[in-house]
Amino acid sequence: MKKTIYQVDAFTHEVFKGNPAAVCIMEQWPEEAQMQRLANENNLSETAFAVPVGECYEIRWFTPEMEVELCGHATLATAHVLFEHQDHPGEWICFESIHSGRLTVKRSGELLTLDFPVDRMEEMLLPELIVTALMKPPLKAFRGKTDFMFVFASESDIAEMEPDFGLLAQVGGRGVIVTAPGNEVDFVSRFFAPQAGIHEDPVTGSAHTSLTPYWAKVLGKKRLTARQLSARGGELICEDKGERIEISGHAVTYMVGEIII
Repeated sequence: MKKTIYQVDAFTHEVFKGNPAAVCIMEQWPEEAQMQRLANENNLSETAFAVPVGECYEIRWFTPEMEVELCGHATLATAHVLFEHQDHPGEWICFESIHSGRLTVKRSGELLTLDFPVDRMEEMLLPELIVTALMKPPLKAFRGKTDFMFVFASESDIAEMEPDFGLLAQVGGRGVIVTAPGNEVDFVSRFFAPQAGIHEDPVTGSAHTSLTPYWAKVLGKKRLTARQLSARGGELICEDKGERIEISGHAVTYMVGEIII
C-alpha cells in the first residue's frame, strides 16, 4: 500500500528553517508499532499521523523513539497539509488527542494559530545535575506536566549554551526548556530532549504552553513575541488566554512523497 507523506517546515516563512515535521493523513489507524517504525525511519523530531473522525481529525505524534502527548509544530504542519494539499474547507480545523483533548487550528491569511491547553509550571528546587549539565545555574527552576523549565538572565545565556546531553538525559520527563528575556522579542528559548531521542528540537510549539503564562505574568502582557534560538531558528506569536494558549506561526511545504507500507 502506498501513502502520501508530506514534510513541512513549521514556524517559518521559508524552507530549511523552523522545525521540520512529517505528516501522514490516514483513512484508519495503522498499528502503533508501524507508526513508530515510520517515525524512526523519517528521523525527524516528530511525525504526525491524523485520521478523519466526523468533522474533526484524531492526531498522534511520534519522535524517532517514542509517542509524545502533545506537539505544536507537527500539529501546525498537519493543519498546513490539510489546508494546502487536502482542500480542507473553511478556516478552522479541530483535532482530537487521546492525551491532550480538543486542539484547534485557525487560518488567517498565511498565519496559522494553534489553540492548546495551558501547562502550569510549579517552582522547584534546582537539581544539582542541571547546573552541571547546563554549565551555568539558572535563576529559577520549574516543572510542568512533561517538561522542566529553567530561567536565565539574558538571551546570550541561552544562545551560548552547550549542554551535556548525556547528563540531561538523566533528568527525566520529556525535555528541558531554557529561557530568558529577548533582545528583539519578548522572550527566547531552546528545548533539549535527549530523553526522547532529540538532542535539540528546532522549534517547540508545545513548550510555549509553559513559557507563555510564565512570561505573560513576568512582563505584564498577554500577547508576546517569541524566538527559539536553535540553529534553524523559529518565530512565534503567543497569547495567554487563561486556561488556553494561542500559538501562531507560518509553515511551508518542503517535500511531498510516497511511503510504501
